[in-house]
Amino acid sequence: MTGSRVTRLAVVAALVVLALDLLVQRRLTFVFDIGFVLVCIGAALAVHPRDFFHVGVLPPLLLLGLISLVAIVHSGWVGQTGDGFVQAVVSGLAHRATGLLAAYLLALGVLAIRQRVIAKRRRSTYSKREVSPAPTRATTGSPSEKSTTVVGSEPHSPESITASSQ
Repeated sequence: MTGSRVTRLAVVAALVVLALDLLVQRRLTFVFDIGFVLVCIGAALAVHPRDFFHVGVLPPLLLLGLISLVAIVHSGWVGQTGDGFVQAVVSGLAHRATGLLAAYLLALGVLAIRQRVIAKRRRSTYSKREVSPAPTRATTGSPSEKSTTVVGSEPHSPESITASSQ
């Protein structure tokens, strides 16, 4: 799928995981972290190779957006009850750092593996031109013999003093 489509689907899936964790626990827990990691890996598996960058930067930005959303609704779900917005976001990111690290490393690992597989496939599908030597031209043979044909001749003066044998 395209990068924008995968990003939209990852946001929706992460919002579902976030909502389920908040409904059950009233705080973000390791359940959210596991769901977040799975969403990021799924995005890395689903994206088209030309859009690897979209998924490569997705985990930290997605987590920042989710934590910011929760901090706006109720700061006590990600930080202390009396925290302001910025403090709640910083606390939420700090508490979810392990999940973010796992999601980021696994997503980048999946993208790296996919990139290697794609490169290997490109190398294995070759044409004759890639493995055959370049064409060359070589001429062989002995040196050509040269002959001279005299069509007409006029005597030169002075006459030669060398005797000729006929």
